[in-house]
Amino acid sequence: MLEPVGVLPQSAWRLDATAVAYENEILCDVDALNIDSASFRQIAGACDGDPSRIAANVIALVAERGKQHNPATGSGGMFIGRVRTIGAALRERIDLREGDRIASLVSLTLTPLHIDEVLRVDPACGRIWIRGSAVLFASGTYAILPDDIPADVALAVLDVAGAPAQVRRLATLGATVAVFGADGKSGILACVAARERVGPSGRVVGIAPDAATAGARLLLDHGYVDAFVAADAREPLAAFESVASTLPELADLTISCVNVPGTELASILCTRDAGTIYFFSMCTSFTAAALGAEGVGKDVTMIVGNGYAKDHAAIALQMLRDHPPVLAYFLDRFVSPSPIA
Repeated sequence: MLEPVGVLPQSAWRLDATAVAYENEILCDVDALNIDSASFRQIAGACDGDPSRIAANVIALVAERGKQHNPATGSGGMFIGRVRTIGAALRERIDLREGDRIASLVSLTLTPLHIDEVLRVDPACGRIWIRGSAVLFASGTYAILPDDIPADVALAVLDVAGAPAQVRRLATLGATVAVFGADGKSGILACVAARERVGPSGRVVGIAPDAATAGARLLLDHGYVDAFVAADAREPLAAFESVASTLPELADLTISCVNVPGTELASILCTRDAGTIYFFSMCTSFTAAALGAEGVGKDVTMIVGNGYAKDHAAIALQMLRDHPPVLAYFLDRFVSPSPIA
């Protein structure tokens, strides 16, 4: 850490991104960054969606901080690259070899990153192709890219792999699950995981502003949700009324996968007393959630989204293999015209 002294990488303002692997580090040549949805939405909005301005914004931010850590959202993303050097202390302890292609499973907010050049920006999926380098610490998790799933798709799925893994833990047989932001990457996988867990006696309801998107149609057409509610979570009373008309008993478990701020109260209102809310969204405000639940008198368990869960990468990738319609959707949406080799 360069600034301030004595803090851990995620909370540091600036990291040393020198392209050298110390004995307990892994140096990678980076091909692409998958900026997390909340961060990319903010950056793209500030740049009017202009790819050249988005590239300049990211280059300047990484140059300033030594990492991709958006100060507006506090979030980052992940990378795909090839292992260049493995520190001596790690060589016999890990399953990597130099030359392996991997996806990082730790946030770019704590990953030393240097960008030599931005090659292309895809505003549609929040991906930026670069020439650069990144350092993984000994504690950093990663996934070796599979042979049977295109790297573009693996990158998109692994970026949100924590969501379906956590939903598998939280959803129970016969439960009612509501998913805000259901038509996005994490929302789709959360709905599929919920469908697997609640069984035929349970219910899964997707919620997003538009019920006619490709993601919403995927979920409805293939039975991953029992209903899809068109509602904007930034309008909590209207969202509550829309959801309650479909789920008068409200949700046992609510999953928030939105990529905009100001949605905490909608999730709280749509969850029954003694229910559980899992805030996977990086836009979540702990203050808004805690005080909002207090203000409306809701006794709910609220869980902060953790992007890591044991075996979450394997779970998410296997979900694609087990559900061909979901794999087809991701192939159609996330395979680039100039795919990652």
